[in-house]
Amino acid sequence: MLTIRLSRVGKKKQPSYRLLVSEKTKDPWGKYLENLGHFDPLVEPPAVNFKTDRIQHWLSKGAQASDTVWNLFVDQKIVTGEKRKKQSVSKRRREKLTKKV
Repeated sequence: MLTIRLSRVGKKKQPSYRLLVSEKTKDPWGKYLENLGHFDPLVEPPAVNFKTDRIQHWLSKGAQASDTVWNLFVDQKIVTGEKRKKQSVSKRRREKLTKKV
C-alpha cells in the first residue's frame, strides 16, 4: 500500500520535513516514489510548500496519508474532512492500563 508521509531532514534541533510518497513498509529515509513538497515548522507561520495537483493525483490512485499529513492537508484545504486524532500508547503503558481496569 502506498502512503504519503513526512520524512525528517535538516540538522539536529532544526527539523524540516519532506512530503514523500512511498511504500508503507519501506524506510521513510530510503527510496521513495515522488517528493511532493516540504514543510518547515520552525518559521512563523510554518512554511508549507506542497504540490497540490500531485497530491490529488496520488490520493485518487489510492495512496493513504498519515494522520499528521492528513491534518496538514485539512489545514491547507487540499482535502475536505475532519482532522484525525493520533494517540500512540506504548505496549508497556497499554498493559498497565488494562491491568487497572
